Amino acid sequence: MLITSEFKPAFWLRNPHAQTLFASQLRGLPPLVVEPERLELEDGDFIDLSWLRGGDLAKDAPLVVVLHGLNGSLESKYARGLLRQVAAHGARGVLVHFRGAAQPNRLSRSYHSGETGDLGIVLARLRERYPRAPLGAAGYSLGGNVLLKYLGEQGGDSPLCCAVAVSVPYDLKICAHAMQQGFSRLYQSHLINGMREIVEAKVRDGIIDQPLPDLRGLRDFPSFDDAITAPLNGFADAQEYYARASSRSFLKSIRTPTLVLHARDDPFMSPEVVPRAEELSDTIRFELSEHGGHVGFVAAGRFGTPVYWLEDRIPGYFRGRLPGFEPAPEDSVVGETG
Repeated sequence: MLITSEFKPAFWLRNPHAQTLFASQLRGLPPLVVEPERLELEDGDFIDLSWLRGGDLAKDAPLVVVLHGLNGSLESKYARGLLRQVAAHGARGVLVHFRGAAQPNRLSRSYHSGETGDLGIVLARLRERYPRAPLGAAGYSLGGNVLLKYLGEQGGDSPLCCAVAVSVPYDLKICAHAMQQGFSRLYQSHLINGMREIVEAKVRDGIIDQPLPDLRGLRDFPSFDDAITAPLNGFADAQEYYARASSRSFLKSIRTPTLVLHARDDPFMSPEVVPRAEELSDTIRFELSEHGGHVGFVAAGRFGTPVYWLEDRIPGYFRGRLPGFEPAPEDSVVGETG
């Protein structure tokens, strides 16, 4: 189902770049206390998790898995904001740092937009640990692409009760081109610099020992993905990576109730990336807004104060679909202001 979103941007944040930058850079959030865990993998690598403290919760309390975007982490404002809402709803919450995201991993391979195997491992481990807990997941940007692709691959076998994906690059080739246009090149430069630092650290540590081109010359996604992402992760080139890792072709196979939130003015991609209604399965509710930027969606509250709409809409979708996910009596559970 493809429908018009109810989101309305703050009157002073209608510009997509203002939405994107305000939500990611200018927002203030108090520290979030978490418990770290390292999952050791059979291939000798690891995945780092950050858990909300929930020692007093029942074993069958709902569990929400949060998946970050490219260069994201627990420090990402969207991740911390949602985890605070998860805690307010009496649920367990865990942020999955994709392989190599928290710190350089042990193998030359890294996380990427189509790596669903690691997500499957994490969810299987969580199901073993909490066999009666309802599982939900929320993914942002790259993490949303991973989540949608995983759900499509699993079809009716997903362990998730419901899922939410925000600002997803459904077609990586289209997005790679869009990031080379206008102001979006600044986002591209920032993201590639972060990926370059990860690769350079792994080269210094001897984790990557194969010859690589001069990383400083890789200034756009097609060249970086062709020279680094693809060969290190088993793809012939960037074109094969984009074709196989994009979530768009998997949407029709999703059987898990899924909310997708997207803004037509997302500066990380162009409007043509938005799937058509016939590309969606019957279990997908795709809410499209004209404004919102990339993982922005900042509305206005009283006296024009910012309201982080995603932290109202996502819990609202989980309520009723994730058994036991209910606000504490003293919480109004609205997007945090300030």
